[in-house]
Amino acid sequence: MASFPRYPLSTIPQRLQPDYELSASRQSSHLSRASNSASPFTPPLEDTPVKILPMASSFPLFLFLLLLLLPLSSSASPRERCLRQLLASAADSVTVGELRARCRAQQEDLSPDLNPLALAEPAASPKGAPPGVLGQRLQEEGWQVLKPFTLMAHRPNYLLVGAYNDSGYSPSHFEEALGQKSIKLDRVESQFQLSIKFPLLLDILGSPLDLYAAYTNRSFWQVFNDDLSSPFRETNHEPEVWLQFPGSRNLLGFHNRINAIGINHQSNGQGGSLSRSWNRIFAWFTLERGDMVLSFRPWIRIQESQESDDNPDMTDFLGHYELAAAYRWDEHVFTIMSRNNLESGFRRGAVELSWSFPLWGWPYLRGYLQYFNGYGESLIDYNQHANRIGIGFSLTDWL
Repeated sequence: MASFPRYPLSTIPQRLQPDYELSASRQSSHLSRASNSASPFTPPLEDTPVKILPMASSFPLFLFLLLLLLPLSSSASPRERCLRQLLASAADSVTVGELRARCRAQQEDLSPDLNPLALAEPAASPKGAPPGVLGQRLQEEGWQVLKPFTLMAHRPNYLLVGAYNDSGYSPSHFEEALGQKSIKLDRVESQFQLSIKFPLLLDILGSPLDLYAAYTNRSFWQVFNDDLSSPFRETNHEPEVWLQFPGSRNLLGFHNRINAIGINHQSNGQGGSLSRSWNRIFAWFTLERGDMVLSFRPWIRIQESQESDDNPDMTDFLGHYELAAAYRWDEHVFTIMSRNNLESGFRRGAVELSWSFPLWGWPYLRGYLQYFNGYGESLIDYNQHANRIGIGFSLTDWL
């Protein structure tokens, strides 16, 4: 199976190399092994310098700011946070003693079947809007966040066993990088997405303001392409950090459940002519009404210098915002996403439809169908049109 390009130590800038030095013989042997194990999508080593992303240089500054924020987070124990959460949403008939007993039992693991959500009701809005599916998910996440060593789902996690792109995938990027003219990509491949999040700080300054981090990996695997040794055609990495806080307003019967503002980095981990990356400051606003959730996610791209920007026209195809809606009907979840359609006059936009459904009562996996039409399916092909449909399995969905 093919893999990502590997670069020799000699191509890494001196400031990033280890303190020790490699001998000439060790460097030559390393280059020999790298050239022998190169994948069909690996550019020649001597022609592909390593790109140091601007995001990397600011990472120590982010860690420093995070350390400054640590004293601002709430020092409450997990049991106190549990009580505070349940007090905000428990039924009127529940006593404080019952809530304490539930939190104590969960913390000491005396009864794994006890669930504090059994005593709590989904929090309603201050103006009486009925609780919806997003409020239920946030309440469940609020309990999970109290448990150590827990990773929570961020975006949908799924596997498309077979995904067919009627427009086909252009091999021109790889032919240019490799200097070859014989690369043929299949129209059918497998795709999957893994997305997790975890809390960094909770109840900052005793407020409902929380700091979260997440990582999303989306991979495009030419698993049926035996001629190229079934390589990963593309993998997109997307780490992000954001501040999250609840909303309190109603709009046309919808309740503003949760809002966020943060920073996002997305890249394909490649170098040379195959490199694609961009950084954004984003916001996220969500509205819910019963079993329906609407979201609006605008962003501003962080500009890079002309020399370091591999894709200056990224926003021409991915725009400046994303609109999405999700609806749960019984055990089925339907979602739709629209991006850059109005901005581009419906010439360079994208639409994605998905449906997750139960599989004969199987509790661990769900069926999943996804359709995509437009630009920006992946970073390597952000400026190429795709008309793709895929079917597979879902681990988690938006709702």
